[in-house]
Amino acid sequence: MPDGRVARVAVDSPLPQLDQLFDYRVPDHLVGVARPGVRVRMPLRTGGRIATGWLVELADRSEFDGRLSELEDVVGEAPLLTPELWALARAVADRAAGVASDVLRLAIPGRYVRAERAWLAGVDDPGPLPEPLAVTGFEDGRVEAALDAGERLALVVDPGLRRLPDGAWAGAWAVALAEAAAHVLSGDRSVVLAVPDHRDQEQLEAALRAIVDPRRVVRADARQGGADRYRAFLAGTGESARIVVGNRSTVYAPVPRLGLIAVWDDGDPLHAEPLAPGAHARDVALVRQEQSGAALVFAGHTRSVELARLVELGWVREVRPRRVERPRVVLVDPDRQPEPGSARIPSAAWRHARDAAAAGPVLVQVARPGQVPMMACARCREPARCATCAGPIAVPPHGGAPACALCGTPATAWRCGACGHDKLRAVTIGATRTAEEFGRAFPRTRIILSDGERQVMRVGADPALVIATRGAEPVADGGYRAVLLLDGERMLLRESLRVAEDCLRWWSGAAALAAPGAPVFLVGVGGALGTAMATWRQPEWAASELEARRALRFPPAVRVASVTAAPERVAAAVEAARAAAAGVDVLGPVDVDGGLQRAIVRFDYGAGAAVAQALRAETVRTATERRRPVAGRGPGRPPILRVRMDDPAVP
Repeated sequence: MPDGRVARVAVDSPLPQLDQLFDYRVPDHLVGVARPGVRVRMPLRTGGRIATGWLVELADRSEFDGRLSELEDVVGEAPLLTPELWALARAVADRAAGVASDVLRLAIPGRYVRAERAWLAGVDDPGPLPEPLAVTGFEDGRVEAALDAGERLALVVDPGLRRLPDGAWAGAWAVALAEAAAHVLSGDRSVVLAVPDHRDQEQLEAALRAIVDPRRVVRADARQGGADRYRAFLAGTGESARIVVGNRSTVYAPVPRLGLIAVWDDGDPLHAEPLAPGAHARDVALVRQEQSGAALVFAGHTRSVELARLVELGWVREVRPRRVERPRVVLVDPDRQPEPGSARIPSAAWRHARDAAAAGPVLVQVARPGQVPMMACARCREPARCATCAGPIAVPPHGGAPACALCGTPATAWRCGACGHDKLRAVTIGATRTAEEFGRAFPRTRIILSDGERQVMRVGADPALVIATRGAEPVADGGYRAVLLLDGERMLLRESLRVAEDCLRWWSGAAALAAPGAPVFLVGVGGALGTAMATWRQPEWAASELEARRALRFPPAVRVASVTAAPERVAAAVEAARAAAAGVDVLGPVDVDGGLQRAIVRFDYGAGAAVAQALRAETVRTATERRRPVAGRGPGRPPILRVRMDDPAVP
């Protein structure tokens, strides 16, 4: 066969048995067009159908002795799948016991012909490279030297805001990451910046505009239309060094000469990919850093327990600022008598809020949107649950007696399942209800409500009370004159291993928006968590939390995998995992919906590759198992075996 006439193709299919390279012959009319990285169409002998896939590489010969099928067609002229991206997708899929084509669907957006043709016909003019910049706030040259050497850093950033040259305000963290990106870009190397949501992205882009030519910055996020997203992807694949800013899937951006990967707030659950194979942006960044040799920066006001483990191992090096201007956090007892007419704020916090609201904006963070107050036991603070359906008990939106929010059963005969007490108390009042109460307590002050439905990105320096749900806090010009963090007690009642970690991150993010010296009142939280917040020692708290989880063999001290299937298949998968590596232990199985069971497999990080390979082999075996039809009936439903490595829902 002539040189380069064998195309090795990755089939675009979620079926695990097709997760391998298949050889096809390149017909004469596609020679020169069928290049590595392009989309192709080819026949699949199963069912005689035409499938799509990616041409990974060309070869001179095939190991298959028979006659090769021919490629059907080439879809598009742009080579979208670079060798680096394929290697990354393969490594991520193997680590997650998944399928490489699932990773590629996350990494490469859908094709838009008009956008592709315009990109192929256009002239790339990215503008000049920036001058080398120093990353301010740290020891001279320390961060820059680490970036040049391709190190892995856990960057502790200053809280607070910075005024940009155009007059806008952005977080100090955004300025630091923008300066690091500009430093790397000045050496003609590309940068990938991953942030959780559009609020963080807006601040980071504002900081980049002040120091980098906008033509060098590529925006890529889920809010873009399909054509814009595809256009941004193509712009990042050119020969010119770029800065790509976006959400979790940005870590796959196939930019040339990668010099830096930065992930802001890696503990945010928005960095966890819900689609198969469910690889977290942090893990993808770690894999890509090892493959590329680029620098890797994790930054945040708090530290995830996963990152604390990497710092403890020495795999990631901590870098602290020269001087931390920590917020002035005050812990407030929620049971102290509130000031008359002060809504539900303890008196000391109310007086400060009243005085601060006369001078500028004041932030009030609440747990949830809407009107409905959630109820808990007045004695032990356990969340109140319905005796009929176990739904949450709340006050109906139209008012009245507490009742189940799901089935509507009145809570007239309610008793706490933990302590037997029969009295209820409101522990969470929605943002809308809070705004109404503050409107009565501050009758001459402007009230601004920011939540998932009413998104406010920025507020001015004029006096105002900003009522915001967690994560929806706007940036205030010059910072907030006071910050009130309500509902802390209610936030901690959520049933999750990560509830304390999440709460610390929510509170720290809001406190970082305060003006220098402005008080931050944290209501209803004490103990080690309150102390960590008050002293601004979140990394130390994360280290202690890691130690507690290690004693219990909870993630991230160990890795876990959830296995869901029929009982006999769960047992087979568990035995395969145990046979693959030593030290594997299993929790369960327990019954779940549909007659299935779920088991949790725990194992050390060193056994991860072997366990993932064994579980993936079980998924292939299950998918290819021949099902014999019963007389008069079809073969029935295919068997189910779902494997999720590092499942965020566990425990």
